[in-house]
Amino acid sequence: MKPQPQQPTGAFVGASWAALFIGGITYLAGVWNAAMQLNEKGYYFTLLMYGLFSAVSLQKSVRDKLEGIPVTGIYFGLCWLSLGLSILLLSVGLWNATLNWSEKGFFAMAFLLSLFAAVAVQKNVRDMGLIRSGADTMPMHDGHES
Repeated sequence: MKPQPQQPTGAFVGASWAALFIGGITYLAGVWNAAMQLNEKGYYFTLLMYGLFSAVSLQKSVRDKLEGIPVTGIYFGLCWLSLGLSILLLSVGLWNATLNWSEKGFFAMAFLLSLFAAVAVQKNVRDMGLIRSGADTMPMHDGHES
């Protein structure tokens, strides 16, 4: 029996997108304005993109397994490894960076906010897609009691 997704509220969808944009834009603004070489900026940019992709891929794999869609063990393991590596590489990069501790904390928090928000956005998109695809067979509910 497949679990039935619930329609996410507009507030949750909006908060998820806002968190993703706020986290990503503040992280990238920090990278842009940081006193570091261009290759270091590229490293932190690449880590954000890798982290976002791995977080979304892991969330999709978890949902696929939950819904009975086959996911190979190697892919599932690679998703976890990728997410862990992105966080580890950020940690190592920040530990060795010549930034103030407050700047390091800023990067870490913006990075983690972006990862969390990407998972929430992907969940919302998937839930709304499943609800739309099943709209022909599901009764419509407008939030008002009859």
